[in-house]
Amino acid sequence: MNTVLITGSSAGIGKATAKHFQEKGWNVVATMRTPEKETELTELENVLVAKLDVLDLDSIKSAFETAIERFGKIDVVVNNAGYGAYGPLEAFPRENIVRQFDTNVIGLLDVTREALPRFRQNNSGILINISSIGGKLTFPLGALYHGTKFAVEGISEALNYELNQIGAKAKIVEPGAIETDFAGRSFDFKNDESMTEYQTITSNLMSSFGEILENASPASLVAEVIYEAATDGTDTIRYLAGEDAKAMLANRQQVSDEEYLAGTKAMFKL
Repeated sequence: MNTVLITGSSAGIGKATAKHFQEKGWNVVATMRTPEKETELTELENVLVAKLDVLDLDSIKSAFETAIERFGKIDVVVNNAGYGAYGPLEAFPRENIVRQFDTNVIGLLDVTREALPRFRQNNSGILINISSIGGKLTFPLGALYHGTKFAVEGISEALNYELNQIGAKAKIVEPGAIETDFAGRSFDFKNDESMTEYQTITSNLMSSFGEILENASPASLVAEVIYEAATDGTDTIRYLAGEDAKAMLANRQQVSDEEYLAGTKAMFKL
């Protein structure tokens, strides 16, 4: 039986993915920062709920060791843990900037570095990094979030060269808007109203989120795409998740940088 380890499994895409793989007959290592609060996944057969905080190296190492002890090996690792920081860059304290990159980029790299020796030993393995359509195009006030997702895109693509040497693959899943609590617990918004020059763009962005989320897909759809990436046996690197993601990327590929920026400014009434 194959085994998948998933970070950020307490809610949203991570939890939906854990449930989907379990339904497909996989062993699942559902990791999260506070496993003691989890009640649903702990009731499922062949699911191990384990503590893993991507900012804590000891917890990463321990989660992998516990997974190997329980299931023997890990076939797929899904780097899903992350959140979005939005707002004027000038309004962000440096510690929040560091936390955004530590979580979405450095944490992903630390989990990956823990997975690689296992993949090399097994001469197989699939690494699936959850990026975003925001790793291919940008919205206003997303310098930090988009910066991390653009980084995930480059890291994942480049890793394929070296993973191929050990019989493994790196893949990227790029969701559009998803019906999760991203705008709540996974959203770090900063603003300083004394910086009056930024208030129009801030107000317009926040008022547009409702419209963007109207076209959101369920987290279960992303889980299905992640499962496809893990099991389709192809060398495909990128997988879009959501009709909105497909439409936005198609539009971005058809226009110049200048046209895209002008269109986005018009959308947000800037």
